[in-house]
Amino acid sequence: MASTSHPSLPLRREAPRTHPFSPLNNTKLPLNPNFSLLFSKTFRTKGLIVATSSSTARYNEVVLDDDIEKVKRLQNGSDVRGVALDGEKGRAVDLTPPAVEAIATSFGEWVRRNLEKEEGRPVQAVRISLGRDPRVSGASLSVAVFAGLARAGCLAFDMGLATTPACFMSTVLPPFSYDASIMMTASHLPYTRNGLKFFTKKGGLTSPEVEEICDAAARKYATRQAKVSTMVSPPVRVDFMSVYAKHLRDIIQERVNHPLHYDTPLQGFQIIVNAGNGSGGFFTYDVLDKLGADTFGSLHLNPDGMFPNHIPNPEDKTAMAVTRAAVLQNKADLGIVFDTDVDRSGVVDSEGNPINGDKLIALMSAIVLREHPGSTIVTDARTSMALTRFIAARGGQHCLYRVGYRNVIDKGVQLNKDGIESHLMMETSGHGALKENYFLDDGAYMVVKIIIEMVRMKLEGSNEGIGSLIKDLEEPLQSVELRMNIVSEPKYAKAKGIEVIETFNRFVTEGKLKGWELDSCGDCWVSEGCLVDSNDAPAPIDAQMYRAKVWDEEHGQHGWVHIRQSIHNPNIAINMQSSLPGGCQSMAQVLRDAFLLGSGLDEDLDISQIDAFARKGCI
Repeated sequence: MASTSHPSLPLRREAPRTHPFSPLNNTKLPLNPNFSLLFSKTFRTKGLIVATSSSTARYNEVVLDDDIEKVKRLQNGSDVRGVALDGEKGRAVDLTPPAVEAIATSFGEWVRRNLEKEEGRPVQAVRISLGRDPRVSGASLSVAVFAGLARAGCLAFDMGLATTPACFMSTVLPPFSYDASIMMTASHLPYTRNGLKFFTKKGGLTSPEVEEICDAAARKYATRQAKVSTMVSPPVRVDFMSVYAKHLRDIIQERVNHPLHYDTPLQGFQIIVNAGNGSGGFFTYDVLDKLGADTFGSLHLNPDGMFPNHIPNPEDKTAMAVTRAAVLQNKADLGIVFDTDVDRSGVVDSEGNPINGDKLIALMSAIVLREHPGSTIVTDARTSMALTRFIAARGGQHCLYRVGYRNVIDKGVQLNKDGIESHLMMETSGHGALKENYFLDDGAYMVVKIIIEMVRMKLEGSNEGIGSLIKDLEEPLQSVELRMNIVSEPKYAKAKGIEVIETFNRFVTEGKLKGWELDSCGDCWVSEGCLVDSNDAPAPIDAQMYRAKVWDEEHGQHGWVHIRQSIHNPNIAINMQSSLPGGCQSMAQVLRDAFLLGSGLDEDLDISQIDAFARKGCI
């Protein structure tokens, strides 16, 4: 039976049975002339009269506020993330079972409230599924999620080991079609971390929606402070992953439509999967193998929440290097790298060339623009000038937008509503969504598209691999990412980060950084450094960021600088690209001297990386 909430009291613990100033205590004490000031208010609880000092009340208000802030700080854009296990230097555990239960309760209530608003009547049974990656903290935190959903009066369904895209698909694929879903994962972050991603049938929740849920959860957490409730009833265990895998197999079979072996269209292809010990092993066993592919040589398919081999991340150099080696050693046609929860992916072509970041966006753009000529491709504003030229050369339009996969996807959704056809939205991190697939960032579906193209090319008589589709993509001469840690208490870091970013905006617009001006693409109604929507329905800003293009009279535009507030950690990220030798170092010098030192913000930031790069051209 679920435990009940305790009433909120000004004192944390029950008053002693014999208070020093109670008639129950016969001890004679000297009269204090300030007695009436020491005890300024009383209240009755459990038959006792309890006195509190005004200073105690103020102390408890501070503690209550701190408890509220602890949960609110777990919001990470459109996700929830925190430290679930001890082991990180300088980081305490904050994603605790009580906090997770409060968040799950608030999500369940939020789902119910929105369903009732849509249907105009009370909703009896709200059905919510939960999947998780193999992190070692997943089992205990899952109990907290199920307890929270039960507290909200929802029916819970346990998908077990799953992927983030599969959680969303559980809300749309029959016979499951849940009202909502939660994925428990912290993506590529260390084993000590964990988090929650939220979905309804409409897609992933936005940052403002997650903020609303976390605000409600923070108040529950602060006033309850209880252990995880005993669940009313256990969740229903379901096998959704086999249904999701069949869904992917069906797509490949139907779209390849192989003239000789329809059921096994990947016969004759060797494909290596590196799952990084995350949730992606299913793609080998339940998709590729069953379609006839040879998957010998695949890596790290067994789920292991300690991630003993390398970070499960298609941006990780080790992950790409070992996959490249396996592809070359086995003479494979394709290598695939998934992140932990399979909402991102990268590939390696038959010649061992890693395809991630801008290259992956270019590859997907080439495929999509062949299917949908003239489509707008939405990316985050860290992509290269060469990618813009690549897209334009194939008849596409390139919309640069705010960093953050949810921002990029939501921008594509909005463009389509505004009558601008946009079939692909991708972030340089590997998050990619397609209009044809519910605008869902699905690393497995992205790979499915690449595999279909690879087979199609073979059937048309080409002996070139998928890497040939991007052979004319130029690479920037220089590219670097630098970080500045915010020297502040965590609760003040966000405000300080906003101050830094907005000061950068002011310096650029006032011409204090010569040759720098805020970038904008115009065609997609995005202005002010690819940050602000100027259409009729501007999206809320979840984290401050700007992109400035850098030019001079001799070379024209030769680079750009992107500055953004991290939503993961109390720091500010600086990305730079240049087509000139030494261009990034020169931009770093201007950033340090004219902006950071010129504004005095160096006192609030650790600028050691900027300084080192400005002096030596390396970190």
